[in-house]
Amino acid sequence: MSTFAEGAELAPVSALPDAHIVSSDELSGKPKRKGGIGMTIIIALVALLWISPLVLLVITALRPLSDFVANGPLAWPQEWTLQNFADAWGVGNFATTYRNSAFLLILKVPLGVLISAMLAFALAKLRLRFGAVIMFAVFLGLTIPIYITIVPVFILLRNIGAVDSVPGLVGPYLAFGIPFEVLVLQSFFRQLPDELIEAAKMDGAGPWRIFFTLILPLSTPALVTVLILDAVATWNEFLFALILLSSDAHKTIPVGLLNFQGQFANNNTGLAAGILIAVVPILIAYIFLQRWIVGGLTAGATKG
Repeated sequence: MSTFAEGAELAPVSALPDAHIVSSDELSGKPKRKGGIGMTIIIALVALLWISPLVLLVITALRPLSDFVANGPLAWPQEWTLQNFADAWGVGNFATTYRNSAFLLILKVPLGVLISAMLAFALAKLRLRFGAVIMFAVFLGLTIPIYITIVPVFILLRNIGAVDSVPGLVGPYLAFGIPFEVLVLQSFFRQLPDELIEAAKMDGAGPWRIFFTLILPLSTPALVTVLILDAVATWNEFLFALILLSSDAHKTIPVGLLNFQGQFANNNTGLAAGILIAVVPILIAYIFLQRWIVGGLTAGATKG
């Protein structure tokens, strides 16, 4: 039996409507993006505004102090020099401050990340009797201003003989760094499937083996994130180092930058060069690891 009625004629090809390929956006119902060029311009302007202090810092470090004083900080330099960096290395005592800051970085940051990861894993995946109380106590540390702890910490370290000692800074740095790291890591650990841990338990793995052989390898983005953020905070920490360290042989980089400020004059160009010398290691690390930072911070924000 024919599907067409008798006497019916097919329409000519020219009378048929033009073919239209349906895009994926039309199928999904997503509206087309508009204003791409305008948004790009706005983002570019914001980026220029954001990077302008760094550009001003570089220009200031490359000009003589006499030119800075005569023409002002925002004027285009009439002279250029690299001598500020050589002078800044000596005035800032960077040979010593770099060593002390690097010692703190190598000792404190991996130790802090390891302790935070173990605590975050316990809070996120293990059945703890007082887990909620422990989590509340840890996160309470995020609400305590560092300024109100200066006197108690100083008295405590003085009683144990840890004042004016670079290792003496490790304890306060850990106390104020661990709460934030636990917050980030436990949020990430909660997204890991429980089935993986149950399977490891069925194979005879205990909590320590699960943590070191399963959890840590799967948590590389979050671990790198807290590692970099903690390294930046440790490298730039100023208040505790200023209060607890008194001798030049034990000062860290932020405290060493105070050498550029005198009683009657400020060496602004030398200070700019010293700041660039101080931030170069962290800046390089951030440039190469920025994708890990963004990925680690957003990994625990959504499920799946």
